[in-house]
Amino acid sequence: MSHILAISGGEPVKKTPFPVWPVYDDTERQALLEVLESRIWWRTPGTRVLAFEQEFAAFHQAKHGIAITNGTAALEVILAALGIGAFDEVIVPDFTFIATASAVLFTGALPVMVDITPDTYCIDPQMAEEAITPRTKAIIAVHMGGHPADLDALREIAKRHGLYLVEDSAHAHGSEWRGHKVGSIGDAGTFSFQASKLMTAGEGGMIVTNDDDIERKARSIHDCGRMPGEWFYSHFIYGSNYRMTEWQGVVLSQQLKRLPAQSLTRTRNAEFLDKMLPQIEGITPQQLDPRCTVNGHYAYIFHYNKQSFAGIPTEKFIQALNAEGIPTQASYPPLHDLDVFKSGEYRKRLTPEIAKAVHGFLKKPFPNTSKAAWETVWLPQPVLLGSMEDMEQVVEAIKKIQDNAKELV
Repeated sequence: MSHILAISGGEPVKKTPFPVWPVYDDTERQALLEVLESRIWWRTPGTRVLAFEQEFAAFHQAKHGIAITNGTAALEVILAALGIGAFDEVIVPDFTFIATASAVLFTGALPVMVDITPDTYCIDPQMAEEAITPRTKAIIAVHMGGHPADLDALREIAKRHGLYLVEDSAHAHGSEWRGHKVGSIGDAGTFSFQASKLMTAGEGGMIVTNDDDIERKARSIHDCGRMPGEWFYSHFIYGSNYRMTEWQGVVLSQQLKRLPAQSLTRTRNAEFLDKMLPQIEGITPQQLDPRCTVNGHYAYIFHYNKQSFAGIPTEKFIQALNAEGIPTQASYPPLHDLDVFKSGEYRKRLTPEIAKAVHGFLKKPFPNTSKAAWETVWLPQPVLLGSMEDMEQVVEAIKKIQDNAKELV
């Protein structure tokens, strides 16, 4: 192996690619052909989306599943179904994708950000409870990177304060908390099937719930306010068109069949990295809570301490890692630091009274979120579908960068 970093002109550690994503084979090809030839491409008269809803819900130990156009829309629909709207507040983690907050704004409610735990990077239950006001209607728990938030504490808090608990499970297909699949532990859960996710049809989303009333309202909202068994042009409540196509439904049914085996591979490889990477000074993997019995691993996340790498910043470390043949994906920036909140643009979604109010939470320090946003490195989930040799090369590449970090100063 070259001792010169690849970013400086040396040979990279990894010369062969990781597994490609998305994964597909003749099962998707044949299923798509069947939909094509059936000429039933629309979900309403079709059977493929309905079958996928039932399969996905059963896999996640939920009574109901509602397939949606995408993960963001799934959040919008479930919040509308919960009756959240003007003058309400919803507590969200500061460390998440914008959709967690924008879905709250979509309803006219105010997303209230709180900090995360320093080890799992999920919402801090104590801070969530401290943020509750008389206007609070729900807490959204984001299962970051596939690792569940503390659902024990959050369920207890939500129950004690009479709040809804929504699980944003966009990263967490197949993840488990105490042996139970996430998404069906709170009042409702949402999933994403966007291109990078653990299952994909390019786009798509899902709502799961065990509550019959929530399911009825969410299903109506996702289908223009219709109700089952009623005339097609009857519309009873607010709704829009969030329906998934038969094309997506049939692809996702095949993707779901692969998920258990893929999850085992990701878990095996993550366990190896969890063992080896802490032996490198300055590298700390996302902590695995013992109550997390399965981590779906949308990404393998680790904290990078630049002091152990001659002071080179996170961005430079990532560039060096990429040059060694190890792909990464960007971490999320803090929500409160996004332009939509810094500029006040978000206020346009609120009632005049709430829009004019001082939103002090935006000025609070979010030390754990800031650390997670700017000092973590994310290995995308296809990396974890690789071989044990691939994992060894990930470790080797990081060691190589540390050994030669002074080249980059």
